[in-house]
Amino acid sequence: MSLISPEKQQEIRENLLRLSIRESDIRETFVRGSGSGGQKKNKTSNCVVLSYPPLDITVRCERERERETNRWLARRLLAEKVDQQKTGKREDVRTSAIHKRRKQKKRAARKRRANQEV
Repeated sequence: MSLISPEKQQEIRENLLRLSIRESDIRETFVRGSGSGGQKKNKTSNCVVLSYPPLDITVRCERERERETNRWLARRLLAEKVDQQKTGKREDVRTSAIHKRRKQKKRAARKRRANQEV
């Protein structure tokens, strides 16, 4: 059973089609993930590696424990990279939503530590 809803799966398929990416052009392999994770990481190949030879783009995703979720995330990342390469737009790291959220968390952690010391 997939954890990704059919609507989201359809959305990524449409996004790939919009970018002229055919599933037959994508090479998908599964490898063991790296880093900490213990027995689960050492025994399963849930890290997804997608390569798109026409534009020489390779994407690796091992963020989640489930292979199906990583497959979906890898396809989404591949679509973003292809879109960036085709349009020439690159998202500035300092303005990305992820960067902003990390900065907020760091600030909050610093504030908590400062309050504990007082």
